[in-house]
Amino acid sequence: MRILVTGATGNIGRMVVDHLLAGGATDVRALSNRPELAGFPAGVEVAHGYLRRLSSLPAAFEGVDRMYLAPVLETVNEVVELAKAAGIRHIVDLSGDASTDWQPIAKAVEGSGLDWTHLYAGEFSENAAGWAGQIKGSDEIRDPYPDAANAPITMDDIARVAAKVLLAEGHAGNTYELTGPETLTRAEKIHAIGAAIGRDLAVVRIPRDEAIRMFEPEMGPYAQWYVDGIASMVQHPQQATTTIADVTGAPATTFAQWARDNVELFR
Repeated sequence: MRILVTGATGNIGRMVVDHLLAGGATDVRALSNRPELAGFPAGVEVAHGYLRRLSSLPAAFEGVDRMYLAPVLETVNEVVELAKAAGIRHIVDLSGDASTDWQPIAKAVEGSGLDWTHLYAGEFSENAAGWAGQIKGSDEIRDPYPDAANAPITMDDIARVAAKVLLAEGHAGNTYELTGPETLTRAEKIHAIGAAIGRDLAVVRIPRDEAIRMFEPEMGPYAQWYVDGIASMVQHPQQATTTIADVTGAPATTFAQWARDNVELFR
């Protein structure tokens, strides 16, 4: 069985490749626009291509049985049609429900008539690196909604699930809502980072407008959308699921463990 991993130079796609090999896959093809950056292990077949460059895909899709589909909105309909024409039987996509911008990916995959499995993931634990600048410079971390809460998930856990689904039977037609193992407020996440680096971090609540200005240099016009998205989780916190453990047989990574594994980001 040949498995194609698209977006294989990206963070999650690269991890999917590793988890497939660890799970016993012997015929893995990695689609990458810059394969020299990925350092793929020996035995991985590299296909030079890009989901936004459709002309590169027919050769990459040839002979593939199952595919991990990275979240690229612009060309998803054409990509799915090319996958169907190539004879790919099962697509495992990273997408999202109707409340997200990623729902069109799930709809396109379902509409193909191929077997499908949707992976819906919320905020990545890795997004906490956005606090790194403040943490390096101060023990007081400014945030607009310290009480907003969700269940952050690591990229590696998403990749673990994707690899498990690609390697096993019985997942077609399933939608998996992927979260970390616990719901935490933003203040609790900041304190967990402080514990990991051995510092007592305080959280200072700031007004919405100040927060938007704070995020604008990095996020541009998306800063307001991001801040308002955080605000929505004050009254509607994301609830943790057990999906990671249910699918893989191993528990999801806690945010505290992620922070301990990544202390150098904050020092």
